[in-house]
Order: sequence, then structure tokens, then C-alpha cells
Amino acid sequence: MHITEVAAAAAVTVSIVGISYAALNRNASVERAKTVAAAATCRTVDTAIAGYLADAGAIPTTIAQIQPYVRGDISAYRIVAGLAAGPGCPA
Repeated sequence: MHITEVAAAAAVTVSIVGISYAALNRNASVERAKTVAAAATCRTVDTAIAGYLADAGAIPTTIAQIQPYVRGDISAYRIVAGLAAGPGCPA
């Protein structure tokens, strides 16, 4: 056997093991996906601010004003000078 054949066999084996683990550990994967999906991002909040601006013709000053434009939890964010501030936002 050549070293390339051994490396290829190892790569295939590791891939199969990883896929099998993910398939068997479905509940943990689903819970992680739900957690990530429920959390809004800075970009999501900025998009909601733009939507509010387009609809109302004014810059929102509170997160409560843009809540109807977002699915998910945006309680960790605030609006500073018309832009989102919070986790993941540029300083």
C-alpha cells in the first residue's frame, strides 16, 4: 500500500464516522440550530432599522419600535445614532 492510499482510506473513514455521529446525534444538532435561529444578529437589527425607516420615514430610537420587523430575540441590542449596537456589531 502506498501512503496516498492510506491517507485516502483514512479520510473516507473519518468522513463516514463524522456523518454517522451527526445522524445519530440529531437532537443536539436540532437544539443548536434552534438556538442560533432564535438569536438575531447585528445585521438583522440593521435591516429592521432600515425597514422601519422606509415605513415610518424616521429613524427609530428604541428597539421596541423595530420589534415588529424582526423574528427572534433582539433584547440584547440597542439603537445608537440610527445603527444597531450590541453583540457582533462593529464598535
